[in-house]
Amino acid sequence: MGEKKISTFLGLIFALSFLSSCQTIELYEQSTIYPSHQWDSKQVNEYQFSIEDTTSSYNVYFVLRHHNAYSYKNIWIQVNTTAPDHKISKESFDLTLADDVKGWLGTGMDDIYDQRIPIYPAPVHFKKGVYKFAITHTMRADPLPNILSTGIRVEKAKQ
Repeated sequence: MGEKKISTFLGLIFALSFLSSCQTIELYEQSTIYPSHQWDSKQVNEYQFSIEDTTSSYNVYFVLRHHNAYSYKNIWIQVNTTAPDHKISKESFDLTLADDVKGWLGTGMDDIYDQRIPIYPAPVHFKKGVYKFAITHTMRADPLPNILSTGIRVEKAKQ
């Protein structure tokens, strides 16, 4: 085999392996940025997603970016979800951000940490239509300092 044929063959194998490893993940992510680096409890952050695939289940995450100076190992949030049939569910969550062994559970660079914390313990099924999520914090500190951004992420669960 000539050198040109070998390089063409290797290029073809690389291209096929690259294309076969790419998968699209159905993903919705929206965030709110806090220029003053503090989140007021009266600020309701609203996010809206349209679900088309009702045969799949979805993971729902609370997305948080904070400074290392954030003083708590957790965050309490309230999530009000409006389903396509206009039914509203209200739930409070105590989400763990750090522990005594590992420290911050998210990924960090310098003094900024990104966290994606599952809101529900297992993937959920949604009906077809538009879902609205309204999120507030219910921490005692108000405004909650050292918060850069918060949001929600909804992604199709791997089967």
